[in-house]
Formats: sequence, C-alpha cells, structure tokens
Amino acid sequence: MRRKIPSNSALMAFEASARHGNFARAADELALTEGAISRQIGRLEAFLGVTLFERVGNRVRLLPNGERYAVQVRESLDRLERDSQYLMGQPSGGASLDIAILPTFATRWLIPRLKPFQERHPNITLHLAERMEPFVLTGSGFDAAIHFEHPAWTGMRIHRLLHEVLVPVCHPALVRGRDPATALDTLQRLHRRQNPDAWQRYADEVGISLTNPAIGSRHDLHAMLIEAALSGLGVALVPRLYVEAELADGRLIAPWPEGTSISKTFCLVLPEPIKLSDSPVQTFADWILNEARSPNGTR
Repeated sequence: MRRKIPSNSALMAFEASARHGNFARAADELALTEGAISRQIGRLEAFLGVTLFERVGNRVRLLPNGERYAVQVRESLDRLERDSQYLMGQPSGGASLDIAILPTFATRWLIPRLKPFQERHPNITLHLAERMEPFVLTGSGFDAAIHFEHPAWTGMRIHRLLHEVLVPVCHPALVRGRDPATALDTLQRLHRRQNPDAWQRYADEVGISLTNPAIGSRHDLHAMLIEAALSGLGVALVPRLYVEAELADGRLIAPWPEGTSISKTFCLVLPEPIKLSDSPVQTFADWILNEARSPNGTR
C-alpha cells in the first residue's frame, strides 16, 4: 500500500517557511525562488486538504493547524537528518552498536576501558546514549543496555556485571586532624537526588549517628557528587568502583565503612537470543563480561 506522505521538497519548504514566518527568507535558505516556495506550500495544502498559512497581501501567518504540523514536521526532518548522518558515518564493511547506558557508569567505568576493545575490533563502532530509567528494549533501536537490575527487563537476557558497594568519600583536607567517626556528622553531606534517604540508611547500617542525615546539597548524578567531593564541598556516598583511581592516588579518601544495604547490581541487557556467535553484539557482550570479571573490573 502506497504511503500518504507529502514530498520531501514540500515538507522542507513548509518547515523553512514556518520557522522564518516568511516565504522570501525560506527561499533564500533553500536556494529557491519565492514563487517556488509558494507553489510547494500550495501543493502541500492541496495534498493535505488543509490551509496551513493565512495570506494577507505579501505576508503570511501560520494558522493553528499549521503551527501544530510545523512542530511535527520539524521533529521528523530532524530525526531523518540524524539517522542519515548516522549511516553516512559508518565505516565501509563495519558494524555499529547502539548501547543505552547509565551516564556515570559510562564515563567512570566503561569509556576508560574501551581502547583495547576498539583496537581489537576496529570494525565495530559503539554509540553510547544516556538512559537514566529502565525502558522497553525491544523496538527501542538499541542493541543492548547497561543498567541496574529491574523488573522492566523481564523477558530480556540479563547478564550480571558488577555489584556496586557504596562508600563515603571526601577530600583529605576535610578530615585532617579530626576523628572521621565524629566528623561525618558535622561535614556537609552530598546527596544523589534519586536516593534522598541514602545517608539515613547508610547510617543505620553501619551504626554511625547522624543528627540530620537529610541536610546537604542534592545532585542528579554520581559523577556530580564525585566532582563535588574532589572540590572539597563535602562527603559523597558513591559506588567505590567509580572512585578507585581517586582513592589510589589520594585525591579522595574513604575513612568510613562501606555500605551494602542500598547497593544495586549493574547488568548487561540484551533484547533476544543472539544466533551468530561472531555477531557484533555477542562480541561486545563477551568482552564486557570478561572485563567485569577481571581483577581490575572494580578498580
């Protein structure tokens, strides 16, 4: 069945005219004449059976239907352009994988480990996209996801990667000459917005008394908490695997016990069984599972 879709030329002429509010400026942008733009708009309106612009003398104004359609057309053209640029950037004979991933896990764990994978598999290009919340993987356009275990992944293939262990960290200067056990109650505490009760649960677990566990600034990402801690702004409760390098070189210290009561497990999520053992998805899955099991997997 033939699709009822206007021509690309008509849609591009309409989108430019709607954005500029002027046929002449749209014509300049598209290297056409103003008359050509007007004819394209006329053909589009005839195709749709809807008047998109009000014409008053030499001026035009979008009507309500035109305003709504302009937003939809702009989104569609933007998406088509992104998809086209994506394909144009693929290496000849190569493959690409789109991975949905938690942002801090990407920046603090995965990306620093990708160079050996890239050198071993130069024909596979990884595209990473931030996803903070679980979603339906099938039909999403992603080949895999790296996220926390969650009921949303039911029916998918789940491979456990790492178990996070939370630990309070801070700049060494904040506790220099002080007893860490008592200092924690007076230091500024940094909170992750999605876990507002994390400090209370941590204190209950390890038996440290905090007068008001909720006091302190809130941030969306663990990466923000880490940077705040490095800047001496307070104590951050973060997964140890994100700060191993900073703890090793002394930029951060962790003089308090680790907490496990609010920990989660990172996992690799695949949408369906992979039929080919040498497929790009299976190659990446084998690599990341081996990386997670290696001695430096939680560095």
